[in-house]
Amino acid sequence: MRILILGGSGFVGRVLASTAVSAGHHVTVFNRGHREPVPGVETLTGDRLTGDGLAALGTGTWDAVVDTWSAGASPVGTAAALLAGRAGHLTYVSSRSVYRWLAAQPLSEDSPLADLDDPGYAGDKLRGERATEAFGGPVLLARAGLILGPHEDIGRLPWWLDRLHRGGPTLAPGPRELPLQYIDVRDLALFILDNVGTSGAVNVVGESGHATMGSLLDAANTVTGGRAELRWTDPEPILAAGVEPWTDLPIWLPPGESHDFMHRADVSKALAAGLRCRPVTETVADTWSWLSGLPGAAPQRADRPAVGLDPELEAKILGIG
Repeated sequence: MRILILGGSGFVGRVLASTAVSAGHHVTVFNRGHREPVPGVETLTGDRLTGDGLAALGTGTWDAVVDTWSAGASPVGTAAALLAGRAGHLTYVSSRSVYRWLAAQPLSEDSPLADLDDPGYAGDKLRGERATEAFGGPVLLARAGLILGPHEDIGRLPWWLDRLHRGGPTLAPGPRELPLQYIDVRDLALFILDNVGTSGAVNVVGESGHATMGSLLDAANTVTGGRAELRWTDPEPILAAGVEPWTDLPIWLPPGESHDFMHRADVSKALAAGLRCRPVTETVADTWSWLSGLPGAAPQRADRPAVGLDPELEAKILGIG
C-alpha cells in the first residue's frame, strides 16, 4: 500500500511509520521536519498551523492516510478536506477520552460522549473525530487508551524504569493486583495497518487485566537490574500525602470510578477486528532497551507536563526521609 502518515516522527507516528516500512509498504510522512526521519520513508515538510502549511500535500494519491494529530481539531478537518478523493481510507488516532467522564462502565463504542464544546483534550479529540467527516470516505476512529512502548514521549513508563533503575526502597502503589488497560504502541500500529478499509469507532486498547500494577512493576524491576525494593502501599496513605494519581505516579489510579473509566473498557470490538497484545514483559523490556540506548534523556513532548514523584515526598511516605 501507499500510506501517508500525518506526523510520523514522534511516538505513535514514528512507530507506525517504521512498522509500515518493515511490512513493505511505501510510506510518506508529513511533518515539520524537526526530528530525524524513520529510515525508508519519503518525507514531505510543512506546518499544519500556518496558512499554506499543507502545500506539500497539494498533489499525490494514497491508499490510506493516518492522522496522528492530538491538539485542536481545525487542522484535522483541513487535511481531511484536502485529501478527499485522493486517498482510499483515513484513520484518525483518537482517544478514549472522548467518552463522557465517569460514564457508566464498561465503556463501549456506544457509551455517551463528552460535550462537543469541552475546552480540554476530550473536546479536542471529539471535535477531531467530527472533523474527519470532511474526508467523505471511510474513516476509522481508533480510540486508543493508555499507550506504552518504545519511543514514548509522554514519560510514563520511562519514569518508572528510571526510578526502578535508581534502586533502593521504592513506593509501589497498590493494590498489586490492580488491573491495567493499555496498548503497546506497536500493537496499535499493527491494528491500524490491518484495519485499513474499516469504518467507525473502535476502542483500541488491550483487555483489562492484561497486566496489573504488580506484573508491570515486577517486570520493570527485573529488566532494570533488580535494584529496587518495591514497598507496596495502600492507596489511602498515598492520597493523604497529596500524591496526584496518573501524574505523580504515572499509569496508577487507585480503585474507584476514575480507575474503572481508564482501565476497564469493553474492547470486544477491537479483539473481533484482530487486535493482539504482546506480553507486558515484552513491552517493558523493549522500552528499557530503547531508553538505555539513548544518548541522553528520553524525548518529552513540550505540550504535556512532566510526570513523576518528587523523591522527598516518596521518602516521606515510606518513612525514610
